[in-house]
Amino acid sequence: MRWQNLRRSSNIEDRRGIPGGIIGGGGGLIAVGVIVALLGGDPTPFLMEGINRTIQTRTQTSPIPKAEQDEMFHFSAAILASTEETWHDAFQKLGGQYTDPHMVVFSGMTRSACGQAVQAMGPFYCPFDETIYLDLEFFQELRTRHDAPGDFAQAYIIAHEVGHHVQNQLGVLDQVQAAKARNPHQANAISVKTELMADCLAGIWAHETQERALLENGDLEEALRAASHIGDDTLQKQQRGYIVPDSFTHGTSAQRYAWFKKGFEAGDIKACNSFE
Repeated sequence: MRWQNLRRSSNIEDRRGIPGGIIGGGGGLIAVGVIVALLGGDPTPFLMEGINRTIQTRTQTSPIPKAEQDEMFHFSAAILASTEETWHDAFQKLGGQYTDPHMVVFSGMTRSACGQAVQAMGPFYCPFDETIYLDLEFFQELRTRHDAPGDFAQAYIIAHEVGHHVQNQLGVLDQVQAAKARNPHQANAISVKTELMADCLAGIWAHETQERALLENGDLEEALRAASHIGDDTLQKQQRGYIVPDSFTHGTSAQRYAWFKKGFEAGDIKACNSFE
């Protein structure tokens, strides 16, 4: 992806190397999302994470050299800025106004309004402070553990988390939590639809990126490969050796691939209603 000449978002905070991060809002919350995830439940009332909730299977990776980390940080700031432009334009066409999310890049652990954010949780979006939390080492794991290399695969991860912010702006997340409260036995199925919509919204961002002539050969394939390698069925097969469909919270690899591609091809938020 041709990102080097893009502007950098000012809505990004660098907490790398800060022990324990910064104590922010919701300091009384413990890491509820992690606990619920370990018990096999759905932590989305607290953490709208996008990729990997399974803390005990996080692989150990070699430390990333500072120069490479700095480049990843600038890359993340550029991708975040490009999502801001995409969604400001999209909301304007809908007659609304988009408010940018915040992004925190951290190492090890930090605090969020949703509780403690730790590296093993993977990237996630906290609706309480409208912030995306990202440990850059996940990009390394995406490349090694999930066999999804390439900068556009990494960009897809950020765009997916921004997709949750778009859902929050549209009121979808409030509706999701209300639906789960009414139908607790359908909570996992509702979570899957929520995640697939975020994948589709990430596809819309990719569509706009292509329209701006920022894609290079192989970029789309990188994102599609990432989407197809982080489905619930694929991750459960890797972690357990078998799959439990009733426990899915993000959708199968085929579903994630299909919904990202749907958003990319349509370039229209109306195509992303995964709840129908």
